[in-house]
Amino acid sequence: MTDSFEDHCWKDVVPADVLDIYKHYRRDTFVGPSPALLIIDLYNMSYRGGPKPVNEVVRDYPSACGVNAFNAIEPTKRLIAAAREAGVPIFYSTGDTRDGSKPDLVKATNRRSSGPVDDDMEIWPDFAPRKGDVVITKQRASAFYGTPLTAHLTQLGVRSLVIFGTSTSGCVRASTVDGYSHGYHMTMAEECCFDRSDLSHKVNLFDLHHKYADVMKTEQIIAHFEGRRPAGVSS
Repeated sequence: MTDSFEDHCWKDVVPADVLDIYKHYRRDTFVGPSPALLIIDLYNMSYRGGPKPVNEVVRDYPSACGVNAFNAIEPTKRLIAAAREAGVPIFYSTGDTRDGSKPDLVKATNRRSSGPVDDDMEIWPDFAPRKGDVVITKQRASAFYGTPLTAHLTQLGVRSLVIFGTSTSGCVRASTVDGYSHGYHMTMAEECCFDRSDLSHKVNLFDLHHKYADVMKTEQIIAHFEGRRPAGVSS
C-alpha cells in the first residue's frame, strides 16, 4: 500500500525501490503561513488547438499542451476562486513580449520558436487577472529571475507560495526551486500543474515533492483556504 506522502500521480511510473531510496524525505505536507498564489504561464499559447492529444495539437501549435492543459482548467478555477474568497494575494507570470526588452534574444528555454504572436502571452480567459492581482512578466523560466516578484511578496508579508501552471518540468519547476531558495514554503497544486509530456510531469512532481515543495491535492489546498476565509465571507 502506498503511504499518503507518495499518494500522487507518479505512482505508476516510480518503482518501489526508488520510493525506498527517497524515504528519508517523507514528512508532513501543508500550506505554509501567509500564503499567496503564484500562477505560472497560464497564457493562451498553451491552449491553442483545443483539448486534443498533445501529439496532434503540436503539429500546428508546437507550444500547446492539448488535453493536458484543458484537464487542469476546472481544478484551477476552483483553486483560484477559493483563494480569492480567502483574501489570498494572487500573482501571475507570463512572457515579456515588449520590443524594448528584446524578447528574441533572451528566452525561457531553448525551444525553437518564431516568437509569440497576437495574444499568445495573455492569460487564458478562464483565469483572467482581476483588479488587485499582480502580473509579472519574465524572460527566463523562473518567475523570480530578473523580476520584482520578491519585492512584491515582501511588501505583502507573504511567507509561503502555492504554485501551479505550465509546464511542470519547465517554468513551474524553475520558479518552485527559486521560491524554495528564497526561503518560501512551496506548495504545489497537483491537478493544476501540467506539461506536454505526462512522464515529465510526473517525474518532475515526484522530484520537487521530495526536495523542494509539498505536492498536495488541489482539494486539500482549497479546504485549507476555506478554513481561513475572512469572517463574514461565505461561499
